[in-house]
Amino acid sequence: MSSDNVLLEVKNLKKYFPVRKGILRRVVAQVKAVDDVDMHIKEREILGLVGESGCGKTTIGRTILRLIEPTEGKVIFRSKRLARSGEQYREVDVTTAPPKLLKTLRRDMQIIFQDPYSSLNPRMTVGSIVGEPLLVHGVARGSEREDRVRQLLHAVGLKQDHMKRYPHEFSGGQRQRIGIARALALDPQLIVADEPISALDVSIQAQVLNLLEDLQEEFGLTYLFIAHNLSVVKHISDRVAVMYLGRIVELAKTEDIFDNPKHPYTEALMSAVPVPDPDYNVERIILEGDVPSPVNPPSGCYFHPRCRYAKEVCKTETPDYRTVGGEHFATCHFADSLNLRPVRMG
Repeated sequence: MSSDNVLLEVKNLKKYFPVRKGILRRVVAQVKAVDDVDMHIKEREILGLVGESGCGKTTIGRTILRLIEPTEGKVIFRSKRLARSGEQYREVDVTTAPPKLLKTLRRDMQIIFQDPYSSLNPRMTVGSIVGEPLLVHGVARGSEREDRVRQLLHAVGLKQDHMKRYPHEFSGGQRQRIGIARALALDPQLIVADEPISALDVSIQAQVLNLLEDLQEEFGLTYLFIAHNLSVVKHISDRVAVMYLGRIVELAKTEDIFDNPKHPYTEALMSAVPVPDPDYNVERIILEGDVPSPVNPPSGCYFHPRCRYAKEVCKTETPDYRTVGGEHFATCHFADSLNLRPVRMG
């Protein structure tokens, strides 16, 4: 893998949450929310991250930003802001960065939260919310700060007079635009978009998606786009990573994932997408059993208890995360031999 255009590289990332019981609150088990994840995000690309609820998508996003402390692994970020004289960028391991360096990295790495209401302080005006990062990092004050806030609100489709209003005076879509403006305030390189449209009306979702694409073009942004709506992911993403039970089971370019899936879970997940064609009969793949507990995941391949292609080796040996052609990666013993059905989405 060439590192020339890689902005973020995740290596063997793990995040385990302790399960405590008893009067002494002893640790009796670990919830393996993120379990040995490897991936990278290129400059100015959109990497879509999909999977069932509870599979660890949000935990990955927050651990990358170190809003949650990782258990193990590295998150290598190539910051242009921190580059010294004669350097293109400076590599920083986010997981071990000291507080002063981490504060500087916050300018390069921002997040758009899923809920556009609870992520905004109801006691602050929109001007204060969007301008607060500028104050915290000493970027702009006074009239300069106000001018910058006006520019940001204009960039996300809001008006100047919105600066003096409070979050409860706006619709859900407008509140999400405020959150996007706040994320843009410090001119970041990377934005983690944590299901940014899932809490919005369907009629507003397309507007926010188009806004995110326009802002990427205008500001040269890179997105980790977390979602569960596969139609949205296909529309906006350059590459797609599929998660199951804390692990990435498949990662490839968007067209390869949808036209030539290599993991049985990807095939099953995408068979559930409704096709807007009454004459097209799609075979739904119904996964048997429940999602295993991340406290006590299955041996071997985590997906084998629900996989219709599983064989004995799947129960005992953990498949490697390996390439199955070019930049197409999968964790399946039989990824090269299975003839999985491509996905039609209208």
